[in-house]
Amino acid sequence: MTEELRLRIQAAREKTFMLYEGKQVAHRSCGIALAETFNRATPAYQSLRRGGITGCGECGAVKAGELILGEILGDPDPAGPVTDELRSAMQLFQRRITERVDRGDSPDLVCNHLTAQHGDFLGERRKAFCTNLAAIVSETVAEVLAECDRLPEITPIPRADADGGSR
Repeated sequence: MTEELRLRIQAAREKTFMLYEGKQVAHRSCGIALAETFNRATPAYQSLRRGGITGCGECGAVKAGELILGEILGDPDPAGPVTDELRSAMQLFQRRITERVDRGDSPDLVCNHLTAQHGDFLGERRKAFCTNLAAIVSETVAEVLAECDRLPEITPIPRADADGGSR
């Protein structure tokens, strides 16, 4: 891997971390932070917040990662088959997420199961856990896209947002 690719992957991780953390810019949900990082339209990603709003669905960051791979590597024809590139990328992504995400005592990647062990959902421990998880997912998506030679530019966070303005 080239130094340029390594730096772009790191930039993806850092951008998602900053967007989710909400200390330097306005907080984004996990799915929206990933969508913004990879230059995707954000409205549909809002439904991934807290595991499909209810907490009963799979981690929104992980789902966002899968959707981003599908948007970038999938067949643009709605009736088209799954591309070989997408199938391989999804298998690699899911394998790496399984290896990298520390589920603790959670039996799976369901949001409520992952977050319950970190206390109150609005608490700092849970927020720190999810911030790091979103960053890990972003880094993993970026790596997989880089290996497919399809990693998009990771653009800086708009200055207006960094100054506290609207996005």
